[in-house]
Amino acid sequence: MHVRNGDNPLKRWKWILIGMAMVTVPVPVSAQVSLATVVELAQRNSGAVRLAETDVQKAAAALAQTQDAYIPNFALGSTVGYSHGFPTGQPSVGSATMQSLVLSFSQRQYMKAARAGLEAANLRLKDAREQVALEASTAYIELDTVNRELEAAHQQETLAKDLVRIEQERSEAGVDSALELLQTRLTAAQLKLRRLHLETRAALLAKQLAALSGLPANSLSPNHESIPEIPAVSGDATPRTLAGIEAAGALARSKSFQAHGDDLSWRRPQIGFGAVYNYDSDELNSYSTYYKNFTPNNISFGFQISVPFFDFSLRAKARQTAAEALRARIEAEQAQRQSEVQVAELTGSLRELDTLAEIASLKQQIAHEQLQAVLAQVELGNGASAQPQLSPKAEQLARIDERQKFQDSLDAGFDLAKARLSLLRALGHMEDWLQELHAK
Repeated sequence: MHVRNGDNPLKRWKWILIGMAMVTVPVPVSAQVSLATVVELAQRNSGAVRLAETDVQKAAAALAQTQDAYIPNFALGSTVGYSHGFPTGQPSVGSATMQSLVLSFSQRQYMKAARAGLEAANLRLKDAREQVALEASTAYIELDTVNRELEAAHQQETLAKDLVRIEQERSEAGVDSALELLQTRLTAAQLKLRRLHLETRAALLAKQLAALSGLPANSLSPNHESIPEIPAVSGDATPRTLAGIEAAGALARSKSFQAHGDDLSWRRPQIGFGAVYNYDSDELNSYSTYYKNFTPNNISFGFQISVPFFDFSLRAKARQTAAEALRARIEAEQAQRQSEVQVAELTGSLRELDTLAEIASLKQQIAHEQLQAVLAQVELGNGASAQPQLSPKAEQLARIDERQKFQDSLDAGFDLAKARLSLLRALGHMEDWLQELHAK
């Protein structure tokens, strides 16, 4: 029997559908995201920033409320109802009322307090945005540093595998002892552990950045070129007042105005204006029977003058707000002193970290030069030198040591960058960093 192997349309369509399904399956792609983008997304996504924005809206509404007290309000109403016998209420079918504040010594202080409160809310919003920018920048730079260290760690692990192979061969040939082979395996295991530690650290930082920015953790890949150089600031630089400290001062002023307004409330008179219009009807009651001069349209208006004499509740409230104002002023002074202490601490640690970074960089350069010397000796020998020619084992050890010094230099550089960013924030120069970041 002969079987014809021709094209099967069903089989062809099956492979087409499989290919389309493979194309449409979403595959997480890790794309490079700039530092400016991460900072901007973090500021938009931050819960602290959004809470500060709601505080600004609340403070703006409070200011509008104090100002609107002088604008007459207007309300419509009706009290239609049936009554039998002597009327117990005004038979108003429709009514309109209008009220407003005309003169209040306290209200002017309350308006000043509301303006200072709005200023404090805006400053707290600025401070929250700067804090989120600091956290996002620090995490981004650390993730970039860890990724570069991971590359060196993978290279170290590859070198360690070659070193174990070389030592295995030397041990089998009787050149080296079994102890040296065990030590080499221990070195390889320690390098593997360090690589695992870096991978865990990178995953944690990616999760942290994802929580800050709202981006998927598997799509975050830092772009090293997007990180501008951090200025080498010092504590001797001219400090600017932090937004958080300014906010504390504005809040203290707001509390002070509030306390002054409460104190004036029981010392000064208050004048208000009111007007009422009523359209009355006696169809559902006998109002006209008892009141001969009954008219459907009635209007009244006038001023209300209030002069406090003995109002102990207002005096107690004034004492309460005065104590709150004093507390706010003390807290603002404490925030200023804490900021000065923080600048001093960061300045001292920055000098040490700067020196440590220099030492780590010099060690990395020395290790690189030593590696070049080892490579030259392995390749060319020692010539007329009495020392024996170096083996491939020495080459692998020199390469591993150079990669280790490179990672140490990256770690020291990150610690220095983190301290510089923190000092920028403490000195009030974070806004300059953000402008440079967005310009880059």
